[in-house]
Amino acid sequence: MPDVVGFRAKMGVIIPSINTVVESDFWDMRIPGVTFHTGRIYIAQPNLSSDAAMKELLTRVDKAIETAVRDVMTRNPDVLALGMSAPTFWDGVPGAQRFSGKMRQLSGLKISTGSEACRDALAVYKAKRIAVFTPYQPIMREQIVKYFQDCGFEVVRYKDLRSPNATAIAEITPADLRPVLKELDGPDLEAIVQCGTNLSTIRLAADAEGWLEKPVIAINTATLWHAYRTNGFTDKVYGFGSLLSEH
Repeated sequence: MPDVVGFRAKMGVIIPSINTVVESDFWDMRIPGVTFHTGRIYIAQPNLSSDAAMKELLTRVDKAIETAVRDVMTRNPDVLALGMSAPTFWDGVPGAQRFSGKMRQLSGLKISTGSEACRDALAVYKAKRIAVFTPYQPIMREQIVKYFQDCGFEVVRYKDLRSPNATAIAEITPADLRPVLKELDGPDLEAIVQCGTNLSTIRLAADAEGWLEKPVIAINTATLWHAYRTNGFTDKVYGFGSLLSEH
């Protein structure tokens, strides 16, 4: 329930313990009267150097997430946002629905996940032909492409940055990513989507919309936008792209 500082809503945010970006990104995009309260999924080893390591990390997330939700629920939040990408895309739409259902069952709250937020953001733009880039190993490509295809989108191009570990994702700079966006772009695309919540692109995506002349959807922006809008907050936030400033 709301309090003196979060007088409109307290938002629980579930993130892996190795994530150093989501909290900062969310606070930068905060609207008055909404506060963020984090529950962390303990990850002992951030190794992402192979498909097998990526799969092992996801297994650890699945085992530890109930404790993170338990912890964040002690703060009596009004809504729950999932500040992680990979589990929300795993096994396409059926897997995403199972994951969201589990989170709703654990929390009893409305849920905003990265996969569903990106889907709804693309629907706002009526975009069907997309490109996707992530910091992940190739194992996630099949899962993310399946999800978007299940939702009726065509993934025209895809880029894996293959970060060797989860903490290194946060070290990837806008200068590193501008060539990636240019490589992915083309007249056959209607939007570009970034997945991976430890990769901060909330400002780069906004800037890129100007020189690419199409929507560039950062997953942290989309997730928070989804949490705001599905809970009745229509405030416009500027400096982070057209999704928050126009929709």
